[in-house]
Amino acid sequence: MAGAIILILAALLSLTGSIFVAIAAIGLLRLPDLYTRMHAASKAGTVGSGMMLIALALVSAGSAEALRAIAAVLFFILTAPISAHLLAKAAHAAGYRLWPGSVLNEMPALDVAPMPPDAGDGMVGSPDAQESDGGAAAPHGAPPQIAPRGAA
Repeated sequence: MAGAIILILAALLSLTGSIFVAIAAIGLLRLPDLYTRMHAASKAGTVGSGMMLIALALVSAGSAEALRAIAAVLFFILTAPISAHLLAKAAHAAGYRLWPGSVLNEMPALDVAPMPPDAGDGMVGSPDAQESDGGAAAPHGAPPQIAPRGAA
């Protein structure tokens, strides 16, 4: 009887986790800007994969597999939100703009010091790479202009 309850609980956790992962995937496709997509991937993806790993821990035959699954859940919970926050902060510093329909932007505008003309190394975003695109480059130190998804 107890084994059947554990199997039912694991099935419910697995089903609910897969729904969360599907919502995260749909969010990656449908949400309008980098920041909201990153939120969908980090939050719903973490919850979904955590639920499926807990279901795995419940039905595992040995304690080693259950311990690994629980360790993976803890790893996801500790790393996914922090890495998403740092990636969003780096994207903001690089000049990625919020969706125009965003209601609130709590991040202050960054005052980026202009790069000296000789600091370019030909990499994307460097002065040399910006000048080689036919003269349509942004001034040195200006954030790159990112085209919206689907724009030519």
